[in-house]
Amino acid sequence: MKKKGLETILYSGVGIVAMLLLLVAVNLIAAQAKQRIDLTAEKAYTLSPGTRAILAKLDGPVQIRLYCTRDTKTMPVTLANYAQRVEDLLGEYTQVSKGKIAVQRLDPTPDSDAEDSARLDGVEAQPLRGGERAYLGLSVSMLDQKQAVPLLTPDRERLLEYDVSRAIARVMVSKKPVVGVMSALPVMGEMNPMMMRREQNESRPWAFISELQRDFDVKQVELTTDKVPDEIKVLVVIHPKEISDATQFALDQFVLRGGQLVAFVDPLCALDRPQVPNGGLPPPSSSTLDKLFKAWGVDFPAGQVAADLEYAASMRGERNPTVLALNETAMNKDDVLTADADNLIMAFTGVFTGTPVAGLTKTDLIKTSKRSQLVDAMMASFGAAQIANDFKASGTQYPLAIRLAGRFKTAFPDGKPKPAQPKPAQPKPEEKPADAGFLKESTHPTTVVLVGDADMIQNAVAVRELQTLGGEPLIIPVNGNLGFAQGAVEQLAGDSNLIAVRSRASRERPFTVVQKMQADAEANYRSKIKELESSLADTQRKMNELQRSKDAGQRFILSPEQQEELANFRKTEADVKTQLKEMRRKLRAQIDSLENRIKWINIAGMPVVVILAGFLLALMKRQRAGE
Repeated sequence: MKKKGLETILYSGVGIVAMLLLLVAVNLIAAQAKQRIDLTAEKAYTLSPGTRAILAKLDGPVQIRLYCTRDTKTMPVTLANYAQRVEDLLGEYTQVSKGKIAVQRLDPTPDSDAEDSARLDGVEAQPLRGGERAYLGLSVSMLDQKQAVPLLTPDRERLLEYDVSRAIARVMVSKKPVVGVMSALPVMGEMNPMMMRREQNESRPWAFISELQRDFDVKQVELTTDKVPDEIKVLVVIHPKEISDATQFALDQFVLRGGQLVAFVDPLCALDRPQVPNGGLPPPSSSTLDKLFKAWGVDFPAGQVAADLEYAASMRGERNPTVLALNETAMNKDDVLTADADNLIMAFTGVFTGTPVAGLTKTDLIKTSKRSQLVDAMMASFGAAQIANDFKASGTQYPLAIRLAGRFKTAFPDGKPKPAQPKPAQPKPEEKPADAGFLKESTHPTTVVLVGDADMIQNAVAVRELQTLGGEPLIIPVNGNLGFAQGAVEQLAGDSNLIAVRSRASRERPFTVVQKMQADAEANYRSKIKELESSLADTQRKMNELQRSKDAGQRFILSPEQQEELANFRKTEADVKTQLKEMRRKLRAQIDSLENRIKWINIAGMPVVVILAGFLLALMKRQRAGE
């Protein structure tokens, strides 16, 4: 009996040791394989298809030098933990590239060769509290091409893959594509004399322009130009207010010769505040390309903006139907530019209607919901509550951004428009027109992307600036606006693989059920409010009629009829307010109930599954023991 017990203990000990060795071996193998399980819905910690496509095009070795301070006394814990996640991600790059990417880890201690190398690669130390400095940055090189990501910070963790993939993509090409920028706003950082006041950061380009400058050779094109330089392949036009026919002719010829155009027009540019004499109220600043739109078969209603109850954004505690918070349901999921786009903010946005002319195809990139309508731009800037009260859904999904592709025809069949000049006293000899050789039709297909909002790419809407201890601002995207705008340029410039990589940085998971409940409740509120207002107007009308029928001496005394009407109105007002309060209470209760159900599912769901699995295994074991 003792011998049997001893054997049992011996077998159990050997089994435990064998299991321990097996676990150690599995962990060692797994550590070498660098495999991770990503349970996030959008696979945020797995290399995206866009990155894999970039790595598949590598035709030579790429070296990544990671500069990271290893001194635990100097390196903050949060930065050290983030450095480990950076190394894990770089390990995946090495694995997916099949050895074409080599990662060199360097510790740039003071006065070391590694510190000199970091400076030569463009990686600078981050100042820390207490006067210490730490390094966390990387440099990517291939042959004689080099790109640096000088500052890696947890604040940009969702953009880490994009930053690394963009650096790799840049070293794969020897020359940056040339992108032109034309705007009536100070996008390049110069002072605009029409602005009301001088901003502190006006000397710096917009974040959108700064990001483009990292990937392209950006050239400024004046809004008064009569010809777009031949070197420019993609032209970005931002809020071209008061654009002349001559400049529209220049854009027309640019497109016809094969140039790619991205235009941000706006029926109400809220962030453009022109100076008005005598301190008056500034008129709405708007922009369009009317001559070109007409020739292309596109209608961009002037002075009208889109209002949408389903995508209404919360502004100062209330929902504003003319400021749209657009989630993935508003995007065209079949187009590479918007397939992964999400979380866009567009304010006082114009819409594109009409049917393109023969030879052009239109693709809707972003749309409103069917619970939308067009409203007056001036009213939209002052009366959000009134728009909500008077809202009448059109049942139409209005395109907010579109793409036109195909063979374009000129909008100026008679050639370059002549400037308006007084007739000369003496007739001049007939001269040969300077534009006799203008293009009337494109020789090969080209593409134009049109967006109905220019505010969306301004810093105040698209990014948040953090001041680092070194003085340089750190740009953090607060929504998907910057990614969408950059993607439009990148798609037309050639390589669209970075679009899917960047788009994942701004993903959100909105409570669409809650949003629909709020929209339905607001519709009921509006009907009750209208009922109250109608009752008030009817009571006021009756009281005015009774007042007019009285003598002059009795005008300030309420008659019994007026008192009765006033009492009826007050009763109706009290009843409606009670109903509104009850509706709000029921809505809040429904939302709270939904949130509680979701919490219980998330908190208790997995333990319940584990317990049930344990009971099932125990039952199966007992059945086998009984056999």
